[in-house]
Amino acid sequence: MSLIVTPAEVDFSDPSAPASPAYGDVYHARAGALAQSRHVFLGGNGLPERWRGRDRFVVLETGFGLGNNFLATWDAWRQDPARSRRLVFVSIEKHPLRREDLARAHAGQPLADLAAQLLAAWPPLTGGLHSLGFDGGRVELLLGLGDARDLLRELVLQADAFYLDGFAPSRNPELWDDYLIKNLARLAAPEATAATWSISRPMRRAMNTAGFEVSLAPGFANKPEMTVARFAPRHQPQRPAGREPLAPQAREAVILGAGLAGAACAWALAREGVSCTVLDALPGPAQASSGNPAGLFHGTVNPDDGPHARFNRAAALATRAALGDLGVTCQDGLLRLETRLQVADMQHAPGYVEPLDAAQASALAGTALHGPAWFYPGGGAVSPGDYVRALLAASGARLQLGCQVAHLAPTGEGWQLTDAAGHVLHHAPLVVLAGGHAQLPLIRGLAGDLAADLAVQRGQLSHLASAPWCPRVPLAGDGYAIADGRGGVWCGATTQDDDPDPTLRDSDQQDNFTRYARLAGLPQVPQAPLAGRVGWRLMTPDRLPMIGGITAAQGLAAQLRLSPRRPGLVMCTALGSRGISWAALAGQLVAALALGSPRPLEADLLDAVDPMRFHLRRARRGKGAE
Repeated sequence: MSLIVTPAEVDFSDPSAPASPAYGDVYHARAGALAQSRHVFLGGNGLPERWRGRDRFVVLETGFGLGNNFLATWDAWRQDPARSRRLVFVSIEKHPLRREDLARAHAGQPLADLAAQLLAAWPPLTGGLHSLGFDGGRVELLLGLGDARDLLRELVLQADAFYLDGFAPSRNPELWDDYLIKNLARLAAPEATAATWSISRPMRRAMNTAGFEVSLAPGFANKPEMTVARFAPRHQPQRPAGREPLAPQAREAVILGAGLAGAACAWALAREGVSCTVLDALPGPAQASSGNPAGLFHGTVNPDDGPHARFNRAAALATRAALGDLGVTCQDGLLRLETRLQVADMQHAPGYVEPLDAAQASALAGTALHGPAWFYPGGGAVSPGDYVRALLAASGARLQLGCQVAHLAPTGEGWQLTDAAGHVLHHAPLVVLAGGHAQLPLIRGLAGDLAADLAVQRGQLSHLASAPWCPRVPLAGDGYAIADGRGGVWCGATTQDDDPDPTLRDSDQQDNFTRYARLAGLPQVPQAPLAGRVGWRLMTPDRLPMIGGITAAQGLAAQLRLSPRRPGLVMCTALGSRGISWAALAGQLVAALALGSPRPLEADLLDAVDPMRFHLRRARRGKGAE
């Protein structure tokens, strides 16, 4: 995967058939893009009839292009009173359009309202999966930006219909060959269908070999024939045990934890039609680690675009979208100081991250900075409490506060939750562990070794009520500074492992103010009465969260994807100091893992946050030592 995706160059000289100079082909037939979409892809896959009565219908497309197939499918779904409850449209594009070209491609077209919504949600052109929600989350466009040959093998989903719509096989053979078709077969749900305008013999032969029954149907416009297919292999492929949904039929869930993680899980599950009850031992939501008055959200960049950078990028983009959907007020934009690289060596991904020299960064921060900085236009700062309350309100979840769960026990229909006296609090087919360090005893009871992989870290945030400098946008580096909107700043934060002291410390405040003075370039460290907040973060050794199922009693397989999990139980914990940045994506992932909808992350990133990853690493080290 790569941070930067090369955008498409589009030739609009023939308005009836925009073309790609790079591939020497047109994006759609001159007879009409929407008409082609409706005849070839919807008609060829038996839509809208096939999605009727379904809870979820998943389409997988091999080339997003101008987006006409998505718009036509979305429109048909909207117009159908018997439609599926949800539509998930997964599409891959190696060379996506720039926002301005997308607007030009859909100027004056019949589906102007839908095209405008797509344009408003269009993501920065960065590699990986981008989840775009429409119609209150009932329609999801999971847009994969990058090479289809790389992304298809990383998708975790079961598609009900395939749209094969790359440029012509003679122009773009990699989108039609045996390797790609085999990957489609791996992702096919039972009785899945496929359609394409192409009648390429090698493509049809590859589909037959992969288990599709292939036939020809009347084509569109000047093409007399097109290809349609149905997935009917001699033997149904076995799905990896670790990728099976954890509670596919659940319509109720109990979530333990009313902070960022729990609220985001409730919101994501509610969008999937699951009714949620959120339990917390404290008297209100966002009272523990999510109780700080302000916090940052942003992505990260590293040279090889490894798992941390990719996960943080996906999470930051999901957070920005969630805050917009919920209407949560936040401070827009974030500067992060760079101390090693020169501006010329810093990566630039428009709309996601921009390198600024010292003068540009200083102008944005409102103080003299001595080096370059990364500017994240989609990052910023927000009140965690405001965010949590908005998530919970949108979820419609029932809150049970002052409720301490002491034990979880599996039952024939899910899980039983009891308090310390043995009183039954709830039964649920799906339970989500989404609390912080206070849930360590529960985790030990379920899988003791998991708790050994977690550390509790104390942090103190400090408040300077009358600040000599307030950043114009939130600033991070060695510490951070966030304007409080009243002439003061929040700055921090300290880190101490295994430190249970809840009292504010002068020494910690001095550390925070010293970092603030360095960020601001102040000649002296400010002094002020002791003010701030202490909280605790739950951390993993690799600084990524734990999101996923716990291994079944028979233990861990050689690969995470092959390891069966205990049904009806999902962990969403150890968000560390990035709860604001990670919560929205974590909630989406929990919902997908529980219910079996297309995962919003690539397979290797699912493994990177899998709660059992440390178990597997220990097992491998143990075998290596034998």
